Amino acid sequence: MNQNDKSKDELVIGSHRIMPGETKKIELPTVRLYTDTNMSIPIYVKRGKKPGPTIFVSGAIHGDELNGIEIISRLINSRSINSLRGTLIAVPIVNGFGVLNQSRYLPDRRDLNRCFPGSAKGSLAGRIAYLFMQEVVTKCDFGIDLHTGAIHRSNLPQIRANLDDPVTLEMAKAFAVPVLINSNLRDGSLRQCADEHGIPMLLYEAGQALRFDELSIKVGVKGIINVLRHLEMLPKLKSKKPPFEPFVARNSGWVRASDSGFVIHKKELGDRVSEHDVLAEIKKPLGDVSSKVLSNADGIIIGKQNIPLVQEGEAVYHIAYFNKPKKVEASIENMQVSYE
Repeated sequence: MNQNDKSKDELVIGSHRIMPGETKKIELPTVRLYTDTNMSIPIYVKRGKKPGPTIFVSGAIHGDELNGIEIISRLINSRSINSLRGTLIAVPIVNGFGVLNQSRYLPDRRDLNRCFPGSAKGSLAGRIAYLFMQEVVTKCDFGIDLHTGAIHRSNLPQIRANLDDPVTLEMAKAFAVPVLINSNLRDGSLRQCADEHGIPMLLYEAGQALRFDELSIKVGVKGIINVLRHLEMLPKLKSKKPPFEPFVARNSGWVRASDSGFVIHKKELGDRVSEHDVLAEIKKPLGDVSSKVLSNADGIIIGKQNIPLVQEGEAVYHIAYFNKPKKVEASIENMQVSYE
């Protein structure tokens, strides 16, 4: 191999150079704590000996969303990736400041996933966003970002992506979860910036903040491996049929509380509901039912509030709308049984 070939095969992240066939654990320095304690972004890089695409998998962009950390931990310790082609860049904790504080946000009160592409001379959030974009994202061909529901909310395992893009749609189907949401790009999000760089990207949503959810973790690990097989970064399995049929929802919406009080849930994640079904009752402290929360359409519950306290107008259930909700429900049940 001549020098030109070697330099073309070189991957540089920070001060680290990783060659084909190498695996490295990297600490990418970032802004220090005010105690003068060093902070860094932990990065795992595995490069196959044979050429192939480069993909990043990221977790904890929101510091209280912990499932992604465990998903990446299991992924990089899985024997399934031993025969990798191309390069896997796994970043379990992007927002270390948020993880330390068990908070969605950074200490400057910004949401990191609204601060991309960031700036080398901007706010704390802007600097971390810029560092992650420059050192990881722009060096990749594909991406998968791992999230959970917000505090006191749970999400059914689902993929959100720009499903109007054929390449992204096929990646989403390969992930093999029953629910695929065609989701608009949000200003300042990692997904928007990846799109602007021509990098197809999936966002995996599952579970709730500050909790490990075993189903969500198992589905996430398997889904990423499925995508790696789809991209021919891992050998394909003999069976080409996905274990769960994926269904695309073009729209979804929240059902909000019609009164304040204590919530008694009648429906759960993954349930199929019809318009006007009773999703929950709202009670007063002495037990009187003051209001009922009714479904606004036929669909599948893909997100719900967990805390049994609600204010009038607060979002309680997230419903995705499908053409064939009965088939989606059956696919969800198959997924739940398969991972028991």
